[in-house]
Amino acid sequence: MLKLVVVVSGLIFALDAVPAARAQVTLDVAKITCDQFAGYKITNPQNIAIWLSGYHNGKRGNTTLDTQKLIANAKALQKYCIQNPQTLVMSAVETLFGADR
Repeated sequence: MLKLVVVVSGLIFALDAVPAARAQVTLDVAKITCDQFAGYKITNPQNIAIWLSGYHNGKRGNTTLDTQKLIANAKALQKYCIQNPQTLVMSAVETLFGADR
């Protein structure tokens, strides 16, 4: 019984010393390719489209949210990205909607 207690205690201490696996919680949107975006390789493309919309609207100081336009723009971006998989998503947005959009 004493051996069992020693072994279990040793395992507990050994497992406590192992660093926990860390999931990636940040990502550089400027490095996302259209292939990654349209292929759901990072996250749902709608999540990235929402971030992109906020980023570009924030640069312009626009605080208005047009949900229908957001959906239409996300669909247009996804279609463009399927046809241009090596393009960076940030570049695709500028191509489709202009730098000021």
